[in-house]
Amino acid sequence: MPTVTRHGVRPLGSADLDAFLALAGQDPVVNVFALYRARTTSLEPRWLGGEVWGRFDNGELVAACHVGANLVPIQASADDARAFAERALTRSRSVSTIVGPHEAVESFWNHVAESWGKPRELRWQQPHLVIDEPPHVEADHRVRRTTRQDMAALYPACVAMYTEEVGVSPEAGGGADLYRARVTQLTSRGWSFARFDEGRVVFKAEVACATEDAAQVQGVWVPADRRGEGLAVAGMAAVVDFVQHEIAPTVSLYVNEWNAPARRVYEAVGFRESARFSTVMF
Repeated sequence: MPTVTRHGVRPLGSADLDAFLALAGQDPVVNVFALYRARTTSLEPRWLGGEVWGRFDNGELVAACHVGANLVPIQASADDARAFAERALTRSRSVSTIVGPHEAVESFWNHVAESWGKPRELRWQQPHLVIDEPPHVEADHRVRRTTRQDMAALYPACVAMYTEEVGVSPEAGGGADLYRARVTQLTSRGWSFARFDEGRVVFKAEVACATEDAAQVQGVWVPADRRGEGLAVAGMAAVVDFVQHEIAPTVSLYVNEWNAPARRVYEAVGFRESARFSTVMF
């Protein structure tokens, strides 16, 4: 077993899976990403593509941190986040994003900021929204699951959404094959939804991760020339219907605080705020 550091932190492995699931299960909606990753990898580093660190107190797992392309604190207080930051400072930065509950992300970032360099963007106080009841508006019945046959129209829409949201194309630096594989994977799982008008995507969204308790939605997008028509409201209602009936009873997402149009969409559908997230992007 790896040595526990003076901060009570060590990498977790498959032997820690039950303890980790119990910890993350204290908030199965906020922690849906962590639970999904743990269940699909059994915390094996070769499947994680990184590590999950645990912090222990008297032998009990009290907090964790997913460290892959995304660094995600799990049930971590500000003090736990500082302990994870101390461990992170013993190695060079490998993560492209720090994301999770605001207090933990802020504490972690304040501790590593000097060493990890200037981020591309800081997004503080992102509302984390949930809906666990039927949508409050009528669904757009033209929204459907996508198929591989839709890729010619769907993939460019996904690239456009990502570029608009993140500020850089997912194809930059030779990433096209990897991103196309991710879009194809979500479609194959039945986690990609869209409405097509004359072969063009006019609304889309995906499920990023899911457990039996919750599913997290990402990539909600309407092309600029079709905004203001109500496509997003009715489209999101359709996605919520699909997810609640076929994937998980609670649907979650997080949104930029400054994105007033998106926040109005989610409010109209029936989402309510349950927490605040923050994201640091490199």
